[in-house]
Amino acid sequence: MRFLLTSAGIKNTSIHNALVDLLGKPIAESSALCIPTAAYANPDGAFHAWRFISGREPRTPMCELGWQSLGVLELTALPSIDKERWIPMLQETDVLLVEGGDPLYLCYWMQQSGLADLLPSLRETVYVGLSAGSIVMAPNIGTDFVGWKPPTGGDRTLGLVDFAMFPHLDHPSMPDNSLANAEKWAAGMPVPAYLIDDQTAIKVVDGTVEVVSEGHWKLFAP
Repeated sequence: MRFLLTSAGIKNTSIHNALVDLLGKPIAESSALCIPTAAYANPDGAFHAWRFISGREPRTPMCELGWQSLGVLELTALPSIDKERWIPMLQETDVLLVEGGDPLYLCYWMQQSGLADLLPSLRETVYVGLSAGSIVMAPNIGTDFVGWKPPTGGDRTLGLVDFAMFPHLDHPSMPDNSLANAEKWAAGMPVPAYLIDDQTAIKVVDGTVEVVSEGHWKLFAP
């Protein structure tokens, strides 16, 4: 699987070009499935999920990019559906668009649905994360990002990349996301941590990491 891990979606030309490069073809010729699940654990989650799915969230562009086809993969529904109903569709899709929200809630349902086990086998699929949809790929997220608490407790996530991420760095409406607070968070992480603003994304192909940015970011090594 190839990753484009963003703070706020496809926000600029550089991130857009990175997505097209990962797809290997135009967006207009690519199929997508969007995953809104993480949004539901946050306040007004149903409202934000609808805006994400319907492409009415210009602050975090994902679904409104002009995909050839676009479907919804709701993780909470998958355990009640025969795998033959959704796994072939997943395997044939070019890109997964994964909404932000609560990362541990997203992680839990990725595991419960079976998607987490399938992701490593989707070698030609592009995974595009937005905020929580990105940081869920890390080995853990740190206590600062723990909201919804999984039955097992802790802050462990999927570990499909070997670094952690702090999104929305220095966002004007998120005073807690200052560089000083981000560095304090990073100092407690056991793996390298990327502190990224909304104009930045991290591209990962076969374990090779590339930062794509028209904004500012910082790598904090433990």
